[in-house]
Amino acid sequence: MPDPVVVLRDGEWVVRPVTGAATAKVYRCPGCDHEINPGTAHLVVWPPERVEDRRHWHRPCWDRRCRAARPRSDAG
Repeated sequence: MPDPVVVLRDGEWVVRPVTGAATAKVYRCPGCDHEINPGTAHLVVWPPERVEDRRHWHRPCWDRRCRAARPRSDAG
């Protein structure tokens, strides 16, 4: 099953959930600049075709970014 793709104003993003059991390193969330400690469930996000640009996000930080960067509706 392919990873879901989220479309935002700044492009498309592949989003992969990672369980806490699958993590063994410390990562830094670009949304809040705090650490994501080993054992913490989080998301790995990257532009399609650029997996080398993947970043690890806290889920609430990614959700906040998505709300702020939703594509604008042409209706209205």
